[in-house]
Parts: sequence; C-alpha cells; structure tokens
Amino acid sequence: MTPRILIAGVGNIFRGDDAFGVEVVRRIADRALPVGVTVRDFGIRGHDLAYALLEDYRGLILIDAINRDTEPGTLHVLELTPEEWKIPPATMQTHGVDLPNAFYLLKSLGGTFPRLYLVGCEPAELGPEDEGVMGLSEPVQAAIAEAITLVESLVAELRRA
Repeated sequence: MTPRILIAGVGNIFRGDDAFGVEVVRRIADRALPVGVTVRDFGIRGHDLAYALLEDYRGLILIDAINRDTEPGTLHVLELTPEEWKIPPATMQTHGVDLPNAFYLLKSLGGTFPRLYLVGCEPAELGPEDEGVMGLSEPVQAAIAEAITLVESLVAELRRA
C-alpha cells in the first residue's frame, strides 16, 4: 500500500513573511508528486487542517514561518511529537492558525497523529498585526527553493518508512 503524506502550508498572506508556507505549497503543487502525496494550502484555517488529518496519513509536513531567533530566511526542519505541541484543552480559534488547538481538535475527534515534520523559515517582516504587509521579504523569498528541496527529501524519507 502506498503511504499517504500530507504537505500542508499554513500562514497568513496579509502578514508578510507569514505567507511562507502558503507560497511554498503553491509552488510544490505545480510539480509532479508521487502517488499518495497531497499538497494543500490551509492558510489560517487550523480547523480544516484538523479535519484533513482525520484521513489516514502516514506523515504530515507542515510548512510555516517560525521564530527561532536566527537570521531571516534561515530554514529549520523539526520532527515533532504531539507532546511537543503542548496540546491544551482550549477552544478552537478560527481567525488564525493555532496549531496546538488544531491538534487538540484532531485528538478530540478521535484522530491520530501521523509522523510530523515542520519546515520553518525565520521571518524578517510580518508587519503590524493590525495592518499587516503584503509579500515576502527578500531573505524569505530566497529560501523557497531550498525549502522545496527539503520537503521533497522528507517526502522520500516518509515513503521509505
């Protein structure tokens, strides 16, 4: 049986570099993908991600902007367990992606967690929260090709597992 893998881009396109995950999956969707690999832009819809994970996926590759106090445009690959997300018993926020709450919703719906990787990029510019900013900064834009290569290598690893 072919393992099913979900590549999920998350982020807010109105918050500058927070759109990193959305832009990466947009470009990956234009590529030839192995059987069983699904690419989706979840934007700021964490509840949609939780419902999608109710399907039987062996792996989830999340792509997002993450703050790790490194140079803007620096990529990070993290393998995470549900425990590392500190899943709280909280209500779902639908105005933004709150991954711990999305995973809590998945758990409360009886779903199970696939193997989870996060491909994150250090943002340079998010803009003011009440105003935002459009477009990716130069260092984050420059990291997209390498991020795609990382995602493809993670897909290959998950398919071998």
